[in-house]
Amino acid sequence: MKLLVTGGTWFLGREVVEEAKRRGWEVTTFNRGRSGPDPEGVTAVHGDRTNPQDLAYLAEFGPWDAVVDTSASELPPRVVLDGARALSKAVGRYVYVSTVSVYQGWPEEALAETSPVLPCPADVGADYGALPPGSDGPNTHYGTQKAGAENAVLQVFKGEAVLLRPGVILGPGEYVGRLPWWLRRAEAGGRILAPGDPGRTIQPVDVRDVAVFALDQAAAPGGGAYNVTAPVGRETMGGFLSACLTVTGSRGELVWAPDQVLLDSGVRQWTELPLWRTHRGVWRIDSSAAHAAGLHCRPLAETVADTWAWLRADGRPVDHPRWAEHGIDPTKEAGILAALGSTPG
Repeated sequence: MKLLVTGGTWFLGREVVEEAKRRGWEVTTFNRGRSGPDPEGVTAVHGDRTNPQDLAYLAEFGPWDAVVDTSASELPPRVVLDGARALSKAVGRYVYVSTVSVYQGWPEEALAETSPVLPCPADVGADYGALPPGSDGPNTHYGTQKAGAENAVLQVFKGEAVLLRPGVILGPGEYVGRLPWWLRRAEAGGRILAPGDPGRTIQPVDVRDVAVFALDQAAAPGGGAYNVTAPVGRETMGGFLSACLTVTGSRGELVWAPDQVLLDSGVRQWTELPLWRTHRGVWRIDSSAAHAAGLHCRPLAETVADTWAWLRADGRPVDHPRWAEHGIDPTKEAGILAALGSTPG
């Protein structure tokens, strides 16, 4: 296999490259050369995918059997469309890493690949789908843009387009900061504010498992869309936080706070206590089609342990603004814990 990876220097992109190299594939990466060093053993092409001349230059390095696109998370559909067109004669198959946010029912409804997707044309810019000033409706701008990018890939590659829709991706090299924050908080010990119900199911997927599945799909015939998550009901928030305590050797005590207590205390969902969200559809994503197609999700405890090992080995994620969004202020946490401690029962 000859593979093109857009991105390829950090987290999922880098893991895709490393897995492809383990398979003996010939790999080319395309990125701006700013986020991190290029992996060894690849043909590294530097350029900006928003620049038509850079895309034309990239196409000269082909042909490739497939491209795995991991670097379009913040790009408008029009840019993805231009890139797909530029590569259409140099690439046989397009694997696009999208998101479950493309669904109209996210995060309120349980979802499957047959669920309605947000409408968005393939040729629009970054403003399409943005909330009007003063609007208090749900912010679906990100999901709308990603749905438009999916349409861009489908328009050009049709039956040779594969759409991967992961939820939360964790693992060594994580740049968002969700799992690293919980690991550091567990390491600190003491009374630890734990969100909601310990039995609540969660569905994070390991970055390495996403990479394996992406490459399996790059090598397989035909196209399609797949939700890429761990199975519903296998993992819980309680099991996840207990694993964080175990791998860090912490004697910390998990103090579980009901959802309503956290909401009344103004705790921001998804960020201040990472992975906590009360919307009923967040962890109800049917990924049975992907599992039938070969997706294997390792136990979450293994992801936790390997991420801790990476951090202890001076693991340094790419500098990213989302890292600073995660984690509750210690003073705020202490205040909620104190209130919980004074409540009978």
